Amino acid sequence: MIRVALPHHLRTLARIDGEVSLAVDGAVTQCSVLDALEAEYPMLRGTIRDQTTKERRAFVRVFACQEDLSHESTNLALPPAVAKGEEPLMIVGAIAGG
Repeated sequence: MIRVALPHHLRTLARIDGEVSLAVDGAVTQCSVLDALEAEYPMLRGTIRDQTTKERRAFVRVFACQEDLSHESTNLALPPAVAKGEEPLMIVGAIAGG
């Protein structure tokens, strides 16, 4: 099971508490995890990535094992600790200001 940590507003939208555990078929990538997340929680479609292009939203960041994976290919394998469920894949809302 893959663990996913979501920001408060997305947990509220999906009506969940804490982390989400998901079964992912095949390779564990950002894309496959987000596919599984959106399949389990359809209300999250379009919140993390564009529904048509599957591109990450501008103010959303993805972290795993204390590394920012936001600009990595979404088809690259996630770190083994995430694939084994030892560490969560973290979806974080970016903060902008001036």
